[in-house]
Amino acid sequence: MRKIGIALTAALLPLLAGTGCATYGPTWSEISGTRYNVTIMNRRPTAVQTVDGNSAYPSYPIKLDPGAHAIRLAAPAPGWPGGSVVHTMDLTLQPCMRYYLNAQFENPTSPDWRPVVDYVEPIAGCKTLTAAK
Repeated sequence: MRKIGIALTAALLPLLAGTGCATYGPTWSEISGTRYNVTIMNRRPTAVQTVDGNSAYPSYPIKLDPGAHAIRLAAPAPGWPGGSVVHTMDLTLQPCMRYYLNAQFENPTSPDWRPVVDYVEPIAGCKTLTAAK
């Protein structure tokens, strides 16, 4: 009886270990709310709330499949109770690129802002898949 229990545990362990983990092949995209350009006036970092309605990301920058995504961003608005409004940004991510998504405020005292792509850079080690010839 004990041998059956050990064999069953050994058989189920790989299945349990593989659930809930996202794996990305040689091609992926990344998004970050970290501020890249520090010289642009009234630009602040953002917090990624959801991507396509999902949250709770295991890594940062957030790894995503290339393609179209709806990204909800929040930005810090110092001095404004409750912070600023949350904006949704529709963005098509190119393979093997990291996107820095920031908030561009109208002025230093206003809570009004718009989401912007602050910078895009290639991801080291990522391989763009090409069609076979």
